[in-house]
Amino acid sequence: MKQILLPAVLIALLSSPLAAQDAEAEDSGPSLMERGAELFWEGLRQEMAPALEGLQGMMEEAGPSMAEFLSQMGPALAGIAKEVEDWSAYELPEILPNGDIIIRKKPKDNVPVDKETAEEEGVTEI
Repeated sequence: MKQILLPAVLIALLSSPLAAQDAEAEDSGPSLMERGAELFWEGLRQEMAPALEGLQGMMEEAGPSMAEFLSQMGPALAGIAKEVEDWSAYELPEILPNGDIIIRKKPKDNVPVDKETAEEEGVTEI
C-alpha cells in the first residue's frame, strides 16, 4: 500500500505548482481565441485601408455636388414620397431616348391585395 501511496502523493505535490503556473499564465493575457480575433481584425484593417482611402477621396470630390443636388431635389423628392402610398404598385422607372423618365403603374392583377382594399373592390379571394 505504501508503494502505491508514496508515488501518488509525490505526483500530487509536484503537479500542484505546475497547475498554479498554468492558471497564472491563462489569467495574465488574452486567450488564444482573443489573440486570433485581434490578428484577424488587424489583417482585415490592413487589407481594407487602401480601399477606404480611395473611397474617402471619392467622397471628398463628390461631396459638394451631392450636397447641392440634395438641397435642390430633396423637397421635390419628399413631395413625391408623400403622394405615393404603395411603392410596390409601380414598375421600375424607364428612361426614354429623349431623357424622360416614366414610372408606370403595375396592372391590378399583379398588385398585392390587402384585406381593406379587397373589401372596397369586392374581391372575395385573397
